[in-house]
Amino acid sequence: MSAASLIRIGCVKYLNAQPLIYGWPDKVVFDHPTKLCQQLAEGELDVALVSSFEFLRNPIYVLVDGICVSSHGPVYSVFLAYSGELTEIQEIEVDPASQTSVNLLRCLLAEAGLTPRLVARTPLIQRAVTPRLAKFFIGDQAIRFRERSAGALRFWDLGEAWEKLTHLPFVYALWLIRPEIPNPKPIADHLRAHRDNNVRDLDLVITAQKEFSPQFCEYYLRECLGYHFGKPEREGLSMFRKLCEKQGILLPDSSLVL
Repeated sequence: MSAASLIRIGCVKYLNAQPLIYGWPDKVVFDHPTKLCQQLAEGELDVALVSSFEFLRNPIYVLVDGICVSSHGPVYSVFLAYSGELTEIQEIEVDPASQTSVNLLRCLLAEAGLTPRLVARTPLIQRAVTPRLAKFFIGDQAIRFRERSAGALRFWDLGEAWEKLTHLPFVYALWLIRPEIPNPKPIADHLRAHRDNNVRDLDLVITAQKEFSPQFCEYYLRECLGYHFGKPEREGLSMFRKLCEKQGILLPDSSLVL
C-alpha cells in the first residue's frame, strides 16, 4: 500500500481541478475551497487542493511543489458580471466559496481605483444585475451563469485583468499537506505523477466530463488553465501577496484582517 493511499485527501469540486484529480484511485472529499481550507486547518484532511490565499494566510503547510491551478490571461470561470460601466457599480454580491478569488477581486478593484461595497450572496434573496449592482462568480456555477447570460451582460474576467495589470500568471489553488504528516515527499511525488498522466492524456479527462460539452472542456482545460507551478507562477503568487499586504487584506505577519 502506498503512502498516498493512506492519506485523507480533499479537492475542490470544480471542473478546473479535474486534470489534477481525475482517476485518483482512493477516496476523495470534494467540496468548495473555503470548506476544504477549514477541514485542512482542523485536521480533518491530511492534504487538500485549496485556495492559494490559504497558503499565504497560514504558511504552516507543506506546499506540493510544481503543481497549481493557474491562468495566464482570461480564465473564463472567475468574473464580475455587470451591466453599464465598471465605474457605476456601487455594490457587488460575492460568492464566499473562495478566499483567493474574492481577495483577488478586492485587489483589482483597488488598483483600478474602484470602491464598491462587497456583500455576501444569499440564496434567500435573488437580485438582478443592474448598473449599480454587479455579481461575482467562480467555478462551475460561474460557467453555467456565463452560458445562460451570454449577450445580456458584460463580464470582467479576473484572470485577464490580472495579466494586464501584472503581466504574470495568477495562481488560484495549490496542494497543501499538513505539517505533521511524516515523509510528505512520496505523497507529493504521487500527486505530481498523477497530474502528469492526466495532462498527457487530457482527452480522456475531457471525455469523462458529463456536465459540460467536450468542446467547452477542450477550450477551458487546454487554453484557459495551467497546472505547472514554475517561476512565473511563483512570481505571480508573490505579487498577489504584495497586493494583499498593500490593501490590508494580508498583513506582513500573515494574519488576516476580516
